[in-house]
Amino acid sequence: MSASHSALVPAWLTAPAEANELVASVWPASAHRVDDGSVEVGGVSVFDLRDRFGTPLYVLDEDEVRAHARRARSAFDAAAARHGIRARVYYAGKAFLSAEVVRWVVAEGLSVDVCTRGELEVALAAGADPARLGFHGNNKNVSELERAVEVGIGSVVVDSPIEIERLAAIAERRGAVQPVLVRVRTGVHAETHAFLATAHEDQKFGFSIEDAAEAVARIRELSSLRFVGLHAHIGSQIFDSSGFRESAARLVDLHADLLAGGEIPLLNVGGGFGISYTSVDDPKPIEEIADGIVDAIADECAVRGIPLPDVATEPGRVIVGQAGITLYEVGTVKTVTAGEDLDRTYVSVDGGMSDNARPALYGADFSARLVSRASSETPALSRVVGRHCESGDIVVDAEYLPADVAPGDLLAVPATGAYCFSLASNYNYTPRPPVVAVRDGQARVIVRGESIDDLLARDAGIPASDSPLPRGTTSPPHGDTE
Repeated sequence: MSASHSALVPAWLTAPAEANELVASVWPASAHRVDDGSVEVGGVSVFDLRDRFGTPLYVLDEDEVRAHARRARSAFDAAAARHGIRARVYYAGKAFLSAEVVRWVVAEGLSVDVCTRGELEVALAAGADPARLGFHGNNKNVSELERAVEVGIGSVVVDSPIEIERLAAIAERRGAVQPVLVRVRTGVHAETHAFLATAHEDQKFGFSIEDAAEAVARIRELSSLRFVGLHAHIGSQIFDSSGFRESAARLVDLHADLLAGGEIPLLNVGGGFGISYTSVDDPKPIEEIADGIVDAIADECAVRGIPLPDVATEPGRVIVGQAGITLYEVGTVKTVTAGEDLDRTYVSVDGGMSDNARPALYGADFSARLVSRASSETPALSRVVGRHCESGDIVVDAEYLPADVAPGDLLAVPATGAYCFSLASNYNYTPRPPVVAVRDGQARVIVRGESIDDLLARDAGIPASDSPLPRGTTSPPHGDTE
């Protein structure tokens, strides 16, 4: 049976004419093959990366991150300027956060959105202006809110009646007036996995449209809080502006009703803009999405005869996703009969669900390429799997890789800059890989990798003197930190 007509192969996946191609929409712009067929990213060879930092390894192209940050800011600035308003673009730190990445996006004109005390402290340690930070989360505890008010955070997105009272008490005690937005469930959500859709009613975030009005009324009664706008987030991996248009209509309805109680300077439409993980993904350009969102808000305000507020948005994945690749070494290869007289090659790598949980969490699709050499062999239906003791430890569910993939080859999975490092774990006592930034032929560690020694040091039942490894031992070899 032809693989292209098998139920075991995704309908979108076809055997490539060129198995060595690095699809431009998926890989960093700097990624290319050199004369020996291997790949360079940011001017750095995959062999140099392996030899200096080991595998698995997260690689982040600094110029790519900066370019996407500039593009997002420019897109929303231009869309807003056409309507005589301003845009605020917050980088959604949950996609990937480190001090260096904060510095990059801030340098390119973005503010930063955080959702935990840890993310807040990283942003502050990187030198971000607290007034340009936004704080999300459905269960911010007292110490987190205390810290946010203490440093003068720009805005807190309140998520429940309890949080309104909690934050108001903290701000009053500190003699502060805290700007807040109210998160609203608009009933519009992304047509993605259920766990990626965040605006329908049966979930943990925000207020219903009906309850939001009461929340705003309560905030306006409290002298220590200042209501500055509504916030909504309809989901993730969204390819166009159609969902935002419907959400905008419902938000502006509420916004118009609330204007009777005072000015509302801001409307935050959230983020969730998608990227290409495979060759068939086709997200609209960010400029088109920005125009669609701001035009929709402007149209809704015009119909109601109300002034257009400034618009805020929170891109994350679209800033860092395409900028990242994960580099692996192949350990074992075996071919199995998958069914329907169809063979599948299982390519096992030295990482897995501990460094990329997205396929196991919600069936996310990725692609992969052999990057240590080019191959003229016929592409074979393959599944890239990890080394963990889980049958669901799948890195790339279905891909066509050269039939001669062998142990020792280097394999790379592109578009892993977002939500891979952020979701990494120590499952099976696996050290988390380092993150290396590449730029202009140079590579440097921006997040140190862990060692077995690090993991043992956390186990209170193992005195340091009993450790089977000398202190300072790094395994696997993630030792080069310059």
